[in-house]
Amino acid sequence: MEIQVDHESGVPIYAQIIEQIKHLVATGRVKPGDQLPTIRQLAVDLRVNPNTVVHAYRELDSQGVISTQQGRGTFIAARPDEGRLAEMRKERLRAIIDNALLEALSLGYEAGEIREALEKQLEEWEGYSGQNW
Repeated sequence: MEIQVDHESGVPIYAQIIEQIKHLVATGRVKPGDQLPTIRQLAVDLRVNPNTVVHAYRELDSQGVISTQQGRGTFIAARPDEGRLAEMRKERLRAIIDNALLEALSLGYEAGEIREALEKQLEEWEGYSGQNW
């Protein structure tokens, strides 16, 4: 599974795990029925406390993204409806923007500078489609 965390980020690790799993679902890189790593295995892989993974898995379960089957494991839940997928994509985009803003602000950039740079980059990227890559 392609989950990585940034231990230096201001974003809580459990939130990073949640957002990455949602992204994998929204982009179809994991399918309904795919098994997730065990709590212990993911904690070892990411070098985090198992309680952090428990927190992320519980939140994802409450949102209907995953389902845990006692004695069998944790699995990607049946594919959410299109409205839920769209919402998951928006949440992922917000998380990406939040991370960029947090980094820019921590480096001392002012809101106006960030807005100007973002607008300029959007103009340069206009017409780009992720499917063209």
